Amino acid sequence: MNPLDRQVAHRLTQYYILALALVAILTVSGLWFVKRTMRDLNDDGRVVNVAGRQRMLSQRLTKLAVLRIQDIPHADQSDFGNLLDLWHESHEQLRTGMLRMEKEYIVRKSPQLNMMFSQVQAVFEAMHENLKIIDSNQSTATQKAAALLVVLDKEHRFLNQMDAIVFRFDAESLERVQYLEHIEWVLTLATLTVLFLEGILVFRPVVNYTKRVIHRLTQSEEELRSTNEKLARTNTELLETQQKLVRTTEEKYQLQLAEETVRSAALLEGQEEERRRFARELHDGIGQMLTGLKLHVEKLRKIPFAEDKQKQRVEDLRNLLQETIQNTREVAFNLMPSVLGDFGLEAALQLLSDQTARSSGIDIRYTGKKDTGRLTPAQEIGLYRVAQEALNNAVKHAHAKRVEVIFERSPHEIRLIVRDNGRGFCENKKYSESSGSIIHNGIGNMKTRVRLLNGTFKIDSKKNKGSTIEVKIFG
Repeated sequence: MNPLDRQVAHRLTQYYILALALVAILTVSGLWFVKRTMRDLNDDGRVVNVAGRQRMLSQRLTKLAVLRIQDIPHADQSDFGNLLDLWHESHEQLRTGMLRMEKEYIVRKSPQLNMMFSQVQAVFEAMHENLKIIDSNQSTATQKAAALLVVLDKEHRFLNQMDAIVFRFDAESLERVQYLEHIEWVLTLATLTVLFLEGILVFRPVVNYTKRVIHRLTQSEEELRSTNEKLARTNTELLETQQKLVRTTEEKYQLQLAEETVRSAALLEGQEEERRRFARELHDGIGQMLTGLKLHVEKLRKIPFAEDKQKQRVEDLRNLLQETIQNTREVAFNLMPSVLGDFGLEAALQLLSDQTARSSGIDIRYTGKKDTGRLTPAQEIGLYRVAQEALNNAVKHAHAKRVEVIFERSPHEIRLIVRDNGRGFCENKKYSESSGSIIHNGIGNMKTRVRLLNGTFKIDSKKNKGSTIEVKIFG
């Protein structure tokens, strides 16, 4: 750029910045002025409302005073003293120029309004003092009757003067609105003037300069078109390469997902097989030995003992063996319930709900149709483990008082729902708030089992509002 171009560009930039700065200053000033005036008008509206309320309060207090002295039954249950205090407090705040309500409102008053408040002050004080006499329990009936006469005499004058004050407040607020409209017109004309000068001094030279630039750009259009064509071919080749890379990545991901599914299925199958073996060992091995040991203890109970302590020890041993046998049976059942293989998923879920309710003391209700036919072994054991894990979470982590287990089956869908009223949890947290134990591993296992069954897993949990786990298998 030659020195002349730099000089022109520098001068145009200065003009442009100056014009924009003037427009910005005028705009910001107008916005600030309008905002401040609107805030003042909002305060004025509240002041007019409070001034109008003073008339209503004075009429209401006069009415209540008449009803009280004449002992006339009425339905107005308002406290006379509270109304009197509100009336007095609002009047003093209007007179001093500051309303203190949900926030502080400035009472803008002209000298005329100050004079009007000075004129009404004597009438207000006379009414206030006599209303206090009427409200006082120490005043005699004669004093209250005399005070009522004064209130009735002053009320008409007070209402007329408050009417004049309210109208004056409203008139001054209207004057401020008209003043705001005048300022807006001035700012608008100033802004339009600046924009007009900006168009003449800035935009016209810029347009001429732009014409010259466009002429130069037109001359290089062919070269640019040729370059764009080469770039388009290069972009096409790059896009094809990216698509191949995406396909390769997707294939790799699907392969990894398949491998992960196979590993998960093998791991779960191994776990189930190990549980079956361990359950058989407990039932056929340790269970039989414990049962035999219990028979020996039963024989010992029939032998006469020299001391009661020996007899009590044998009895304690018998009870301990009974409890151990029961615990062993429960462990064997949790590892691999025989009822699942013999009678199907519905019976196993019913028995699981009953046993969990007895051991935990929680109200657990099972809902499901019987005699719906058997599922595949993989579906039965998978859904059973999901229900078992969900009940375990509800008892140990959610501290629920009530749990519902619902099993539904149709020709096209199988649904399992476990709903509790416990404390719930946030899914983005890794630990339960009560004990810090990891509960998301169990949820992950449930999701894996459902995924291997080609189903959907949904969990809805909110803090202190319970949790709902819903499994759907389509088939």
